Amino acid sequence: MYFSLLLSFFFISSLYALPFNFIKKETDIVNAPTLLVIGGIHGNEPGSYFAAALLSQYYQIKEGNLWIVPDLNRPSIQQNDRGINGDMNRKFAYIDPNDADIQTVQEIQKIITQKQVGLILNLHDGHGFYRKEHLNTIFNPNAWGQTCVIDQGSLDTEHPFGNLNDIASKVSRELNNGLIEDHHFFDVRNTNTRFDDEAMKHSLTYFAVSNNKPAFAIETSKNLPTLHHKVFYQLHAIECYMKLMGIKYERAFELNLNVIQKLLTDHEFLTINNDIYLNLNDLKNRLSFIPLQSERNEFKFFHPLGSVQKNQQTYDLYIGNQKISTLVPSYHPKEFCTEPIQIIVDGKIRSIPFATDFFADADFKVINNDRNIRVNIIGFTKKGVSDEGNLNVKLKDLDSKYSIDTAHKSYRIEFYQENRFCGMVLVHFK
Repeated sequence: MYFSLLLSFFFISSLYALPFNFIKKETDIVNAPTLLVIGGIHGNEPGSYFAAALLSQYYQIKEGNLWIVPDLNRPSIQQNDRGINGDMNRKFAYIDPNDADIQTVQEIQKIITQKQVGLILNLHDGHGFYRKEHLNTIFNPNAWGQTCVIDQGSLDTEHPFGNLNDIASKVSRELNNGLIEDHHFFDVRNTNTRFDDEAMKHSLTYFAVSNNKPAFAIETSKNLPTLHHKVFYQLHAIECYMKLMGIKYERAFELNLNVIQKLLTDHEFLTINNDIYLNLNDLKNRLSFIPLQSERNEFKFFHPLGSVQKNQQTYDLYIGNQKISTLVPSYHPKEFCTEPIQIIVDGKIRSIPFATDFFADADFKVINNDRNIRVNIIGFTKKGVSDEGNLNVKLKDLDSKYSIDTAHKSYRIEFYQENRFCGMVLVHFK
């Protein structure tokens, strides 16, 4: 019987959460092969982590198991920096106990060495286009782009996927059958780490190989013209490895540049403290007076690369390395009020829970029969009215500078008991 599990439909980002997301898509087949895909060890290589994100969002596993860590080095991803605490991919042989990356490195080491893991892919974007002979500064033996990287030809002990060179060669040949441009050619790069590359002895893949785990790096070129080119090749390569492992999957989109480009623009949505909802598509780059708690706010992103950076007086929202918006908080104590809210939308009564949204064609009216509750429609004013419930509101009644989106069609409806915040819903005018 087919069974696929995504650990959660949202991804929690806060100061108190784990340092990266860990998503399992599993079947109930005993002893099925498990592929571990890791993106974002370098924060300035977006092809790696956006490919892992689409893998998390749009793939279903029919046979075998797929584990995904899309955002291993989350702080560096936010800053689009290779490593804000130094190169994380040089910390797997030894890491200083005081290193800021130590929790992340130790947690991913635990996952890599789990018995169930059968093969590891570490996703990268590398400089240039690898060629065995020197052609120029872009096409040469020192380039990393468009390679399947291995640390040695095979594992030291027996393993069903232990012939690293053979597997990487098969994947490269398969990739070369579906190139967008001929010069995007893939090849195998063997670093021969144990004898020839001292730095690579500290890498994630060599740590895995040293623990008898087959590990490969997929390096798409930083010189490819767009992000969706990089993601295209990353996903194609991952699919090749799944095929070699006997992992069967279904993909909810056609693997081509146009579709991938569109998918990469969908930032999904966010809830905060289970009472605030924000659609992250077309969000203004700064939103003020967001009712938050003074501490321990919980941000739940419905995108695997969603994260938050707390500053002194603001909160920055990210999808990968893309800063979506900055929230300027207005701190309020929490009040647990009765929900759902009754709202008349285009003449029909609807029950709307907090931290959700609804669409209106013409108008809406929030029904409020509780004198202790105050309705605040952000962007709406009526002289002499402090509670904005029980009033018909049209798009033309709202001040566009208070919309949350650049199209000026989405507005916040907030509920308070005295100065205590109950919750919020969003209205979108079509």
